Amino acid sequence: MALQIAPSILSADFANLERDILTVADADWLHVDVMDGHFVPNTTFGLPVVERIAQVSPLPCDVHLMIDDPDRWATRYAEGGAASVTFHLEAARDPRAIARDLRSLGARASCAIKPGTPVEEVLPLLDTLDMVLVMTVEPGFGGQAFMPDMMPKLRTLRAAAADAGTDLRLQTDGGIARDTVATVVEAGCDVVVAGSSVYGAADRAAEIAELRRLGAEADHHV
Repeated sequence: MALQIAPSILSADFANLERDILTVADADWLHVDVMDGHFVPNTTFGLPVVERIAQVSPLPCDVHLMIDDPDRWATRYAEGGAASVTFHLEAARDPRAIARDLRSLGARASCAIKPGTPVEEVLPLLDTLDMVLVMTVEPGFGGQAFMPDMMPKLRTLRAAAADAGTDLRLQTDGGIARDTVATVVEAGCDVVVAGSSVYGAADRAAEIAELRRLGAEADHHV
């Protein structure tokens, strides 16, 4: 599958969100991080803001819920306009039910695992999911250093999906830039979240294009 780019508005100017959203219109998804200050030690914004973002974004919204109680909230974000909703396995009481309900609303169902969570914990859920997000930093803050020791998780997931014959997307989030995108693609990733590398670029469209080019080059060599 061709590499998809999802710029994270965690690195955008919160006072000028619509302006900054429009500058990444050449990407595939708009990545929206929702943090509650409990599951992770940071806060961003909640449902009313995400609903408005979905209305003005030219891209489908890929909402990453770094929150407690996704069993209660995940479907609310799908109803609010998110095309893809990622909940954390570590916070979910019934991940199968969350995934089922998201799919019933027409949203992509995705499950994230933190760096310390063994990949084996998500493997039994692959038949219910459209995507798995492997965090390549500790969730909560942008601009952290990429963790290459997460690559075996991607390889395990890609092999398991191939064995099961499922059309599973694999996403990475954290430290994705020109010098790391090939590493994650070679390990099986096909959706990358890029925050500071895109929003810190002078030409954001050109940066997105370059990440795509590097990803395609890496995929060609796999």
